[in-house]
Amino acid sequence: MRVANLTKQVNTGDSTLTILRDVSFSIAAGEAVAVVGASGSGKSTLLGLLAGLDTPSSGTIHVDGQDLFALDEDGRAALRARLLGFVFQSFNLLPSMTALENVMLPLELAGTANAAESARELLGRVGLAARLKHYPKQLSGGEQQRVAIARAFVTRPSLLLADEPTGNLDAATGAEIIKLMFELNREQGATLILVTHDAELSQRCGRVLQLAGGILQ
Repeated sequence: MRVANLTKQVNTGDSTLTILRDVSFSIAAGEAVAVVGASGSGKSTLLGLLAGLDTPSSGTIHVDGQDLFALDEDGRAALRARLLGFVFQSFNLLPSMTALENVMLPLELAGTANAAESARELLGRVGLAARLKHYPKQLSGGEQQRVAIARAFVTRPSLLLADEPTGNLDAATGAEIIKLMFELNREQGATLILVTHDAELSQRCGRVLQLAGGILQ
């Protein structure tokens, strides 16, 4: 991944707010990188741009050799489906679907055969083999995050983005989730980019990108 001169501005009535200013960096395949900074420093905005969920005011992001913003919205969605896994702080599980169905969903959207078998295998890998038919409301926060991680990894993405993946978890559960993410990362060789305020998590990464006031330090 290569990010060049990335700037994001939003109009706030009479003035323009600059959330990110001229951010540039490269991340090698298989690298684990933490993005840290104070609240409001632009971390989550940066992650949304890296995922192609938002568009910049200026600058470019190249993913897998492809200029992300040369693609239209459908093209970016197709690239996400092919390359990307995303873990949200709020889990973002569909409440009307079981754990198994939540993990199967990205495979089904991609038209992958044996979706149930692959989802069942990965849920077993994250310690939820006995919870396949449970709905999110029947699972603890840690269990819901395990489902979210299984869903992110089930397509074997080459790039995994995680936004405060331990933010809603207690310390012990958060430590388990960190361990699990890095185990799966090593097994699958995915590039890992984590937005976090968790010092332990950032120290586990090979590199730390520090944002302050939208500027990369």
